[in-house]
Amino acid sequence: MPTKKSGKEIPGKKGKKTIARNRTARHDYEITETFEAGVVLTGTEVKSLRERACQITDSFCIIRSGEVWWVGAHIHPYSNGGVWNVDPDRRRKLLLHRRQIDNLAGRLRAKGLALVPLELYFDEHNRVKLTVGLGRGKKLYDKRADMAKRDVQRDIQRAMKERNQAR
Repeated sequence: MPTKKSGKEIPGKKGKKTIARNRTARHDYEITETFEAGVVLTGTEVKSLRERACQITDSFCIIRSGEVWWVGAHIHPYSNGGVWNVDPDRRRKLLLHRRQIDNLAGRLRAKGLALVPLELYFDEHNRVKLTVGLGRGKKLYDKRADMAKRDVQRDIQRAMKERNQAR
């Protein structure tokens, strides 16, 4: 619930707060669909995420025996955790609906798709959520085409900006 001060909501307290973003995922994969998943964490891991960001760039998701697991993410140990800190590179369970898991498992088995973590964030209820994308790996020529398209768009925007400033 947003904090209130004299009956008014404090701006900036609502919405999501990004912890980490996997920027290379959209470069390496063609993301077709995204899902929001909860993450099973210990208390010291949540405190550590509030303290500093984690690394999700080299991580991926797998489905084993009807459960979705997040592998390869590094959450730094909490500075005041002591003996309660867990392994920073352990597998973490993702929380999705049963229908979503079954659907994803079938699609991953049938086609050459992958589950890629895109963004880790705190939602409006201060729960840690992970946005997972269902994507197909891009070939080198696809990456080049996307980069060329992005450069053209940037040049068009620059030209439009200069044209509007000249008026």
